[in-house]
Amino acid sequence: MREKPESAPTTSSSPASSAPKVPKEFKCTLSYAIMSEPVVIGSLFLIKTVEVVEFWRILLNSPADMTDSTTTTAADAVTLKREFKKILTEILSYGGESKDHGETGVLMKAIDEANRIINCLREVEPGTDILSPPSPEKVDVPREFKCTLSKKIMIEPVIIASGRTYEKRYIKEWLKRERTCPISNQVLSHVSLTPNLLVDELITQWCLVNKFERPKSSEEIVTELFTDGIDSLLQRISSPSSVADQAQAAEELRRQTKRFANVRAFLVSELPDSIKRLLTPLSAVDLNLELQENLITTLFNLSIVEKNKRIIAENPLVIPLLTKSLKQGTSETRRNSAATLLSLSAIESNRLIIGNSETLKALIGLIGEGGLFTTEAASAVFNICSVSENREKAVSSGLIPVLTNKIKEGSNVAELLALLALLSTHNRGVKEMNDLGFISDLLSILRKPSCPVTHENAVVIVFNMCDRNRDRSGRLKVLSEEENQYGTFTKLAKQGSDRAVRKAEAILKWLKRHGTGKAPQRG
Repeated sequence: MREKPESAPTTSSSPASSAPKVPKEFKCTLSYAIMSEPVVIGSLFLIKTVEVVEFWRILLNSPADMTDSTTTTAADAVTLKREFKKILTEILSYGGESKDHGETGVLMKAIDEANRIINCLREVEPGTDILSPPSPEKVDVPREFKCTLSKKIMIEPVIIASGRTYEKRYIKEWLKRERTCPISNQVLSHVSLTPNLLVDELITQWCLVNKFERPKSSEEIVTELFTDGIDSLLQRISSPSSVADQAQAAEELRRQTKRFANVRAFLVSELPDSIKRLLTPLSAVDLNLELQENLITTLFNLSIVEKNKRIIAENPLVIPLLTKSLKQGTSETRRNSAATLLSLSAIESNRLIIGNSETLKALIGLIGEGGLFTTEAASAVFNICSVSENREKAVSSGLIPVLTNKIKEGSNVAELLALLALLSTHNRGVKEMNDLGFISDLLSILRKPSCPVTHENAVVIVFNMCDRNRDRSGRLKVLSEEENQYGTFTKLAKQGSDRAVRKAEAILKWLKRHGTGKAPQRG
C-alpha cells in the first residue's frame, strides 16, 4: 500500500472539494461502474497503461468544478506547482500493474487532491501552463503515449500477451526474434497482437487538444531494432583479424540479413560504405569459396529491399563481381549471383546498368548449362531485355541458339519460350530462329496439350517469324500444311488465351488471303 500523498499547503484552512466524476473511459459498458480489472475482449489481458494515460489527459484538461475561497500568494503558487508535480509523479507510478481495491481508493484520493491543487492554481495564476495545453512547438508527448521500442508517439498501439502496449510495426519486428515482453522480459504465451483501441482514442484526443500532428501509419521497415552488432560484423569482414573470424562474421551476417528485414534496410541505408566493405574480400585473387558464397548470398538478401536496389546496382563493385561469381564459385554462389541480378533488374533504371555484354554472356552461359541456374538466369535476362537496346546485345552474345537448343531438349520450356517471344520482335533474332529451323519445333509444341501461356508464346513467335520474314509465302506454305493436316491454328483460335486467339486468327486470315489454306472453321 502506498501512503496518501501530502496535501498541497495553503495560507488558511483547506478548501472543500467534491468527489471527482468518474470518466466514461474508466467505466465498463456492461456494469456502468468503474473497472477494477479491465481486460481486452478475446485475449483477456490486462490493459497496463490506459489508466495512466487517461489520468494525464484529465489532469491537463480538468474543468474548474471546484472553488477555493482562500487567497494565496505568489510564493504559494510556486509551492503548489511543486506539490502538483510531486502528486502527479505519485499518480503516474500507479500505472501498469493491477491494484487491489484499497490501493485504488488511495489512487482516487490522490487524483482528488491533484484536482484541488489545480483549482488553487486557477485562482492564483489563471494562465498557468499546468492548466493550458502547451503550444505546438513546446508540447511534450506524455511518456505513456510513447512506445518503449520506438521512443515515439504510438500510431497503431497494440497489446501483446503480457498486457503491455507497443507500436505495432516495432513489436512485430521484435517478435520475429524474441518471444518475450520487451519491458517485463516475461515469456509470451502467444504472439497475437490486439489493437488497443482505447489508448488509440486517448492519443487522438490528446493530439487534438494539444494541436499535435500525429504521424500517419507507415509500412516502412523498422531499422532500429537488433542492429547494434551489424557494423562490427562488417568490420570483421572487411578488416579481418583472421581468416576464421572473417568467415564466421560473413556467415553470421548472411543469417541476419536473411532473417530480419530491418537489418537489410539498416545495413545499406545507415552504415557508410557498407556495400564496398561487404564486397572488398571478393576482389582477392585467392578467393575462399565458402566466404564468396556467404557474401554473394548476403548481397542477394540486401537486394530484396526495394529501396536498396538502385544503391546496390549503382555501386561500381557490384555488377563486375556478380558477373565474376556467375562464372566461378559454388553452385549456390552462381545461382544466387543470378538471383541477385534478377532482383536488381526488377527496376528499369538498373537494366541499362546491368545490360553490358559481359554480364549477359555470363547469364547466357548459365542458361546453357541448365539445371538449378536456368530459371533465375532466364528471368534476369528477360528483365534486362525488356529494354529494347539490350536485345541486340543479347542476340549478339549468342542467346538465340542457346534458347532453341534447351527448348528442343524439353528443358524449362515455359520460361525460355517467354524469353524467345520477347526476342522475336528483333529482326536478327527472328532470322536466327528461321535459320535454325525452329519453326518445326514451335508447331510441335502447339500440337501438344500444354498450359495456355506456353501455347500463347509459341504462336506469338510463329506469327513474328512470318511477319518479319521476307519470304513470307514460303513460310505460309509451311503453316498451311500444318493447318490442313492438324487444324492447329483453328483449334487455337477457339480455345487459346486472348492474345493467342488474336495471333491464330491473324495467321488464318493470311492463309485464306493467299489461297494456301482452308477458311477458318466456325462454331
